[in-house]
Amino acid sequence: MKTVYFAMSILVACAACTPGKQTETKTASIAEPATDNGQSSVRDDESQRNIVQVATASAEHKTLVAALKAAAYVDALSNAGPFTVFAPTDAAFAKLPAGTVEDLVKPENKEKLRDILEYHVYVGVIRENMIHDGMKLNQVNGSDVKLGKTGDNVTVNGAHVLGVVPTTNGVIYVIDEVLLPPAK
Repeated sequence: MKTVYFAMSILVACAACTPGKQTETKTASIAEPATDNGQSSVRDDESQRNIVQVATASAEHKTLVAALKAAAYVDALSNAGPFTVFAPTDAAFAKLPAGTVEDLVKPENKEKLRDILEYHVYVGVIRENMIHDGMKLNQVNGSDVKLGKTGDNVTVNGAHVLGVVPTTNGVIYVIDEVLLPPAK
């Protein structure tokens, strides 16, 4: 019986190889200095992007990325997840009263900023086909958001979903308003 398993494992390994073609192996050089900047510092230009990489590459999410950096949440949202993120556009942040964003990113307001950002994140993946009208999600900050669905139109607390972007560690719903958590 062990011989059968051994033979099958060789067949499976060989099936992955292309005849006449050698597989390229990438290794890190021992001479390269090791850095420990968290998951967000990992360079990979070949794989599908994670939530932070997608947001960083988006011309419409510069304010959100700046807020994530100010709250020290870049590494958290770069990890495996899975997460469902409701990502306000820069235009959504611009709808807030003047000076709000500038005030929130100050070090003394880090906890308030974190509460707002956590209200935009659900742990788990909610795909579009899973959403139904009136569905509630308990966000990372402990408060609920309410999803609406009419035909193909989806809302979260009344904010309109403008687009959906799958990522390696979840899904991003691009929204047209900043979600403000209820007072605690």
